[in-house]
Amino acid sequence: MVIDWKGVMPAVTTKFTNEDTLDLEMFTTNIEAQLDAGVHGIILGGTLGEASTLDNAEKSTLVKTTVNIVKSRIPVIINIAEQSTKGAIEAARKAEEDEANGLMMLPPMRYKAGDRETVTYFKEVAKSTDLPIMIYNNPVDYKIEVTLDMFEELIELDNIQAVKESTRDISNITRLKNRFGDRLKILSGVDTLALESLLMGADGWVAGLVCAFPKETVAIYELQKAGRIQEAIAIYRWFLPLLELDINPKLVQNIKLAEVATGIGTENVRAPRLALVGEERNKVLEIIENGIKTRPSLPNYKSLVY
Repeated sequence: MVIDWKGVMPAVTTKFTNEDTLDLEMFTTNIEAQLDAGVHGIILGGTLGEASTLDNAEKSTLVKTTVNIVKSRIPVIINIAEQSTKGAIEAARKAEEDEANGLMMLPPMRYKAGDRETVTYFKEVAKSTDLPIMIYNNPVDYKIEVTLDMFEELIELDNIQAVKESTRDISNITRLKNRFGDRLKILSGVDTLALESLLMGADGWVAGLVCAFPKETVAIYELQKAGRIQEAIAIYRWFLPLLELDINPKLVQNIKLAEVATGIGTENVRAPRLALVGEERNKVLEIIENGIKTRPSLPNYKSLVY
């Protein structure tokens, strides 16, 4: 499958049972809600997917399950976050075997690789697979920045096609567009900067709160794409307090609570994460409850022409 690298691509949460096994029933419910809303791709095994706590067999099950649900309607992308080049190449091979359509890739984990090491890491994995790749550039959380000069080297490989832009610097979108044009597709990776990023030329949005509010997220994308900017802004302003739950160390717990509130998830997390308690939990619930109480009516965004 050729990936267009545009639109809303949820970084979905991984659902767990009370026994700490994969909850594929609720996972399916959520994926079907995303499809119904009109998302443009599914991303598995990211930070929101609690990838660092999943074993390889669980990752494989998630890919196979999602491929079976999606049935080639939209691309299924799996995140690679490995400590070694060898491990990343094996993860890419397994993703291809499981019929994933693409990869999202973080720099090496734990070791703070230098620029040359980071470029070599990405290139070696890209050479090992035919799958298209989106580089996840998040120096705030992962301490390694993929610079424009590094991207200049990376795009020598045809299957390195996109960047999940999470530097928190909106002007970086213009820098990327000025340097690479449409050769490198840009997807915003920060919920609280998503509409701003789209208006500055980003091609899509790797979203978090979409896990609980898929229709509102896709509506914002489709409205701005159709030039109905004020309508998109109005929904985005309503959404912002909820989106801020994603820019938080407890983003997984926060978003899973929101999924419970909208009926498409559970709050089970995998240790060492623990469910929120006390005042912290009450504050998050207050934001979610207020969001649901004031939830906007949406236009027929699926029929927009642009």
